[in-house]
Amino acid sequence: MASRTAPDSLRCVQDLVNTLDIETGADALSADGGPGALLRAYGVAEPGPGEGELEALQTLREALREVCLAHTAGTGVPEGTARTLERLFAAAPLVLAVRPDGGAALRPAAGLGGAAQFTARIAAGIATAVADGTWTRLKACEAHDCRWVFYDRSPAGRSRWCTMAVCGSRAKMRTYRARRAESE
Repeated sequence: MASRTAPDSLRCVQDLVNTLDIETGADALSADGGPGALLRAYGVAEPGPGEGELEALQTLREALREVCLAHTAGTGVPEGTARTLERLFAAAPLVLAVRPDGGAALRPAAGLGGAAQFTARIAAGIATAVADGTWTRLKACEAHDCRWVFYDRSPAGRSRWCTMAVCGSRAKMRTYRARRAESE
């Protein structure tokens, strides 16, 4: 099976959302050290200790999970989720950086650190993914006890589960049992 890892532009979204294992309840952001490991992995300057940083990243994580679920279902993003993301992205401005070769890329504005810098990095990645048509392929597993974010590399772009071997098989077995119960 092809890798379910997102392209570089969306990897930070995937990594952030997958810091919470819904099945076990393990939250890497709430673990000892807080969001530090995630921020360091992306070269983001860590802020001083503060509940606001953790809360901002957890809010961003759950709003992005909702967007990925909308991608899976092929529906629009809930209005409240869109407003939450708008608010978080407004506090994390981007600038257009022109490279010496004439190319350009969105970058977090100077002076940002911590959750704001990471949020700006995510916004830049999403903008790149929208431009190259890959944004809607970042999906959340349809299984209620999973919701793991994966990148849909299927030709038709219709994958609904993070893995067919586990979540897909469970869903198909539940459907089979329900049909069988109806016919009895």
